[in-house]
Amino acid sequence: MSSTTERPDHLTLFAVFNEIAIIEQLSRARFEEVLPDGLKISQFGVLNHFVRLGGERGPAELARAFQVTKAAMTNTLGRLDARGLVEITPNPKDGRGKQVRITDQGRAVHAASIEALRPYLEHLSETFPTQRLAAVLPVLSELRACLDADRDQD
Repeated sequence: MSSTTERPDHLTLFAVFNEIAIIEQLSRARFEEVLPDGLKISQFGVLNHFVRLGGERGPAELARAFQVTKAAMTNTLGRLDARGLVEITPNPKDGRGKQVRITDQGRAVHAASIEALRPYLEHLSETFPTQRLAAVLPVLSELRACLDADRDQD
């Protein structure tokens, strides 16, 4: 079998996921190099989640979304809260629970994080036309939505 079109479906899917995993690793390493003020990628991920989806979330809901333990998420949220990037308040519907929301400072750090990556993204766009990436974005978004839906059924 010399081309991807001749692969059995499961091997093609594996090849797609393998490429995504390698891209994720390489992009994560590059992004971690430029994150401002010692921000960790896990912390940026939480900020990005709030910027992308808005609203408030409980720690358990965030832990499920990121597929980490509640203790790991509580640690990440505590670090973000100590820096003023999120606000943690009692849940008005459940006195034992908490609600988390991003602060204006958190939004600013999120924007600064993306800005810090801009020189590298500009370099990539010189090498790899963004129109080509824009063409695959709908497929990747659909794949993410499918995986997310499957996760919710488990």
